[in-house]
Amino acid sequence: MKFKDKTILILFLAVFASCKKDFDKINTNPNSPVTTNTEFLMSDVIVSSAYAYQENAVDRRPASAARYLTLVRNTGYDLFVWGPVDWGDIYSRLAVNKTLMETAAGRGENQYIAIGKIMKAFNFGYLTDLYGDVPYAQALKSKESNIIHPEYDKQENIYPDLLKELRDANDLLKNSTAEINVKGDVLYKGKTLQWRKFANTLRLRMLLRISKVYPQAFTEMQEIISNPVNYPVFENSNDNAEMVYLGTTAGYSWPGGPLAMIDFDYLKTKVSKELVDRLIQRNDPRLGVWVEPVKSTVGSTVDFNKYVGVPNAIDAPSNYNGGEDHVSTFSSSFFRKNGGSTNPALKASFITYTEMCFILAEAMQLGKITVPGETAESMYYKGIRESMSAYGVGTVAATGNYYDQSLVKYNGTLEQLITQKWLAMLFKGAEGWFDQRRTGFPAFVPGPLAGGSGIPKRYVYPDAESALNNDNYKKAISVFGTDVESTLMWYLK
Repeated sequence: MKFKDKTILILFLAVFASCKKDFDKINTNPNSPVTTNTEFLMSDVIVSSAYAYQENAVDRRPASAARYLTLVRNTGYDLFVWGPVDWGDIYSRLAVNKTLMETAAGRGENQYIAIGKIMKAFNFGYLTDLYGDVPYAQALKSKESNIIHPEYDKQENIYPDLLKELRDANDLLKNSTAEINVKGDVLYKGKTLQWRKFANTLRLRMLLRISKVYPQAFTEMQEIISNPVNYPVFENSNDNAEMVYLGTTAGYSWPGGPLAMIDFDYLKTKVSKELVDRLIQRNDPRLGVWVEPVKSTVGSTVDFNKYVGVPNAIDAPSNYNGGEDHVSTFSSSFFRKNGGSTNPALKASFITYTEMCFILAEAMQLGKITVPGETAESMYYKGIRESMSAYGVGTVAATGNYYDQSLVKYNGTLEQLITQKWLAMLFKGAEGWFDQRRTGFPAFVPGPLAGGSGIPKRYVYPDAESALNNDNYKKAISVFGTDVESTLMWYLK
């Protein structure tokens, strides 16, 4: 998927000139949408959701919790000194999405109602994945119902409703003959089948995520897999729900590129030892794509390898192994690009075929579902191969006996499968963190100076909630639990 028509994106430059991180600021006034044109509203929601999600994946808390990187300056994220995190940005996107759905309903445009349902499920799903219980049923109703202090909904009630939204979206698109505006659809260029695949593949992700506490999770997954006519899913990486970056302005550039390097400063953001060591142990050809070799091993004090990651949450991390010249950064030839023509591989991803392969492999490995013509082992290898191909090292991995190594050759363990998925999910949303907290793999070492009780399990509610919505906030935590990073949400218990 490539942008051939830049006009539609330029119209949104004012809205997306700066992707906000971790919902720190509200980008859009939910009570004053820029336009009521459904095509423009659709583009607004897609672009803002994709770019904000990707920025979170690269240089925000999820990247630190997933242990992909180590911060050697301003180390609060790395030490898990997070504190309250505002959610205004995501609710702002959901407000625009609500306007999209209402406008589409008024015009009888079922195709845009369906896309609105998919984006609602994605954004609310991400919100509850980050916090747990959140305002849902009463959220975004300040205008029509004058509800400015919404009650919180339990995650166990939110998730089934979001799954229904995705099912309904698929059904609406299946039964609709109306066209999706090609120029307005900056994700799939008007291809209805692709949107259905996105909806159903996202359902697979969400069902696996809650499978520990949602009894019908695997039954619903099997229903999807067994009926590809009614529930099509991704078939290859061409189906990926992701957008390339134009790379023409800061707002349309990869978060680590020269134009949009907000906080992803390569002097303070190093590759984690957790990532480098696992890549080295497996002779992984993605290492050379993702990571810069050290400038010199002369003067190294601890690690004399060509590639050196920095441990997390240690004292004086900027001096580790002798300092700047003796530790690795993320690759300048790959990641320090704006996107577009400089590196088309840098994309804002919602969900990919690679991830779906690992999702199915895990469910099959548990003996919970079957996939025609596939085994857990075959899906495991497909996931790895798709990731290798995405980074241009598929042939190197195949001819270099990567798959015959003891750490890589399929052994049927969850640790091996999730570790490979974690590698493949580098900078792909928050999936590395979400899988680690769900499964315990990879087994990270938090670091001697890490706060709290290990890898965080959630975000703390925004300060504004206890200040402005205190009654509902107190009611929520009396049910949910203490408002700290270590409290387990419903599907993690």
